[in-house]
Amino acid sequence: MKPVDRIPRIVIVGGGVAGLLLATRLGRKLGRRRKAEVLLIDRGPTHIWKPMLHTFAAGTWNIFQQQVQYLAHARTNSFEFMPGSIQAIDASRKTIVLDDLVINGTLVAKEREIAFDQLVLAHGSHANDFNTPGVPDHCHFIDGQQEADAFNAQLRAVVARGFLNRQNIDIAIVGGGATGVELAAELSRLVELATAYGGQVSARKYLRITLLESSQRLLAAFPANVAASATRQLQALGVSVRQGVRVVRADAQGFVLEDGTRVDSDLKVWAAGIQASGVGGETLQRNRAGQVIVTPELSVDGVPGIYAIGDCSSLTPEGAERPLPATAQVANQQAQHLAKHLPDHVLHGRPIPAFEFRDMGSLVSLSHYNAFGTLGRLGFFDGTFIQGKFAQFSHAYLYRRHQFLLHGPLRASALWLADRANALVQPKIRIS
Repeated sequence: MKPVDRIPRIVIVGGGVAGLLLATRLGRKLGRRRKAEVLLIDRGPTHIWKPMLHTFAAGTWNIFQQQVQYLAHARTNSFEFMPGSIQAIDASRKTIVLDDLVINGTLVAKEREIAFDQLVLAHGSHANDFNTPGVPDHCHFIDGQQEADAFNAQLRAVVARGFLNRQNIDIAIVGGGATGVELAAELSRLVELATAYGGQVSARKYLRITLLESSQRLLAAFPANVAASATRQLQALGVSVRQGVRVVRADAQGFVLEDGTRVDSDLKVWAAGIQASGVGGETLQRNRAGQVIVTPELSVDGVPGIYAIGDCSSLTPEGAERPLPATAQVANQQAQHLAKHLPDHVLHGRPIPAFEFRDMGSLVSLSHYNAFGTLGRLGFFDGTFIQGKFAQFSHAYLYRRHQFLLHGPLRASALWLADRANALVQPKIRIS
């Protein structure tokens, strides 16, 4: 009997916006027809859309209704899922090493070695504390589901204490990017809604949110008119926006600024900068933020068969002065590019063409209060500024489109209807 040839294995590390979309598309194209084995590895069991993490942290959206179970999704879309955290890459042997897998204090699997034919790194990034003293010990980060859930648990306790004792609710956020700005607005919305559950006295007068940004304006990666509009909206909500200030230390009581002044707070959030993990050691060339530097084809220069996409990668387009931003828009387009061209490369040896980013614009949503953004320079649009209901609809559409790409039109529509139904019968905020 003629031996069966081994099919190639494509390993994807990280189940975020880019990784899960790529695994889904490759599973449908290759896994379903047994043309290749597609394996997704992530340290957690579920996927959530990272741009909405601030709503889960604030408790204004139900995280359990929005998460995607990797195992169930893998079975539906013909790829495999393996829980684990990558420790090292051996490019010459085409293997990766996974750390010991520990779940709730129990050793589930010892250190493992996984072989690959093609490896795609999509493990994302996290906030960068820039080695600021006290930050890891005293601040919350909003980089993943567990961190958002932990912040929400403490937030509910602080808000309840403020309600019952008529005390100030002091929250300080470091980082005036999209996460910090959107979280500040969502926290304002939370306390506004919580008044309905906490008695007759409005909690608005007790809420004191301070947003600290080291640069001279918020939303440095956004157009100036978007940043200015968002700043005015936050200030109208009572948020103290402090720009051009640098935090040099965090402690149990709050933050110490470079000029020696303090910003005291009950809850401290660090949402500044990005930092990718050091997966792969010196094998992969990285920038100062730990992101893997890739070629226009999204491959790691000098390391055949390894690619990096999304927040963990850095690509400077030809003629550009700076790399593409670490946004869901870039991650989504890079995943779709590889999903389109990697099958032909794996099966027929065809080269992967250079990735071309299409700027579809930028949006920032300040809860139900407002949204601001610009449309991409495409067709009749030329970076047009948008705000209000249209901008809010556009922001919501991005998430629904993500669901559409993952689940297809029927299931995505069913999820939308389920969200609408739950909104009618469930509390508007997480209260337990």
